[in-house]
Amino acid sequence: MGALSVTPTIATWSIAALATLGVILRPLGWPEAIWAVLGAAALVGLGLLPAGTAWDGVLKGTDVYLFLIGMMLLAEVARKEGLFDWLAGIAVRRARGSATRLFTLVYGVGTVVTVFLSNDACAVVLTPAVYCAAKAARVKDPLPYLFVCAFIANAASFVLPISNPANLVVYAAHMPPLLDWLARFTLPSVLAIVATYAVLRWTQGPTLRAQTVASDVPTADLSRTGLVAGLGILATGAALIGASALGRDLGLPTCLAGLATALLVLALKREGAVAVVKDVSWSVLPLVAGLFVLVEALEKTGLLGLVAETLRNAARAAPAGTAWGAGTLVAVLCNAVNNLPAGLVAGAAVQAADVSDRIAGAILIGVDLGPNLSVTGSLATILWLTAIRREGQDVGAWRFLKLGALVMPPALLLALAGLLLVP
Repeated sequence: MGALSVTPTIATWSIAALATLGVILRPLGWPEAIWAVLGAAALVGLGLLPAGTAWDGVLKGTDVYLFLIGMMLLAEVARKEGLFDWLAGIAVRRARGSATRLFTLVYGVGTVVTVFLSNDACAVVLTPAVYCAAKAARVKDPLPYLFVCAFIANAASFVLPISNPANLVVYAAHMPPLLDWLARFTLPSVLAIVATYAVLRWTQGPTLRAQTVASDVPTADLSRTGLVAGLGILATGAALIGASALGRDLGLPTCLAGLATALLVLALKREGAVAVVKDVSWSVLPLVAGLFVLVEALEKTGLLGLVAETLRNAARAAPAGTAWGAGTLVAVLCNAVNNLPAGLVAGAAVQAADVSDRIAGAILIGVDLGPNLSVTGSLATILWLTAIRREGQDVGAWRFLKLGALVMPPALLLALAGLLLVP
């Protein structure tokens, strides 16, 4: 009887593991979304997960889908209307021929975009602009600058609640007031951002020193529609901050802002709707939906209850050690299933276990910062991969892992130390 009850659990975990491996390695060159959807379909088809429960898992990602649709529309319209080319020219001229100065400038802009627009926006909106800047500067290898977009998107993602949608997932209805949030996470955020910059600058230094950066970039005029796209991005940032302050979901306002911006630009141009719709990376949506279904299946195996009970017992026995251990463990595990659905499990476990603010904060740091280890750690990194592939660049899972293994651990340990230093 015991063996029979274990079999579905083993099968569920095996399918989830294989699907995640497919997302990471992309066998046969198939997109990540196909493997996530195949895994979800296999769970339903084999009777391991009822179709209704799988649909519930899909619906849990509704706010994320709306958020992504809005951001992808904004990014595509901005790209087509020359906003990124215009910004690239400004960045390259300010670099004044220095590859390291351009690197630092990109890092600073990436930090601001992540803090006020979210890590996913950094991946979707900033990455094309950075590629344009590298192209305008005629650099031989744009990857050091593109790596900035991937890593700062996670390193700066707990400065504010809106800096990462996973923050809202982890805390759910128990979101701390903004002043409490800043008191708790400002020092850890600063340490994570500085540590990530230091390691990236060190690892990319040889490539940067070997490159030349052109400074004679012609000044491009910003079109009227490009200006509208830029104002739409700024308005979206304001809407996100307002929605966060009111405790509202971020998906709908982001989607409405992106849709309104796209429609206004298309109305001014009176053409181009088909091109915008065709070029948006819609495959990200089924990828996210598949990941949510995989996590829903894992929850049905008793994962949530086990995690909550373990967390509760550990927190009672050794609060400080639990904060260190939980933050580190979650940081690593997020790379197995992606931090957004993993944040759902972690957040539910935090609420069920009723742990201290310090332990909850450590888990959030793990959810946000841990994904800098691998290409599948966060949705932002997957979006970043999609963006650079459109520009003819690519980074394999092993190459990213080798860099992430250097970048993530010091930032994580310093951020956790900073959290534990806060009274």
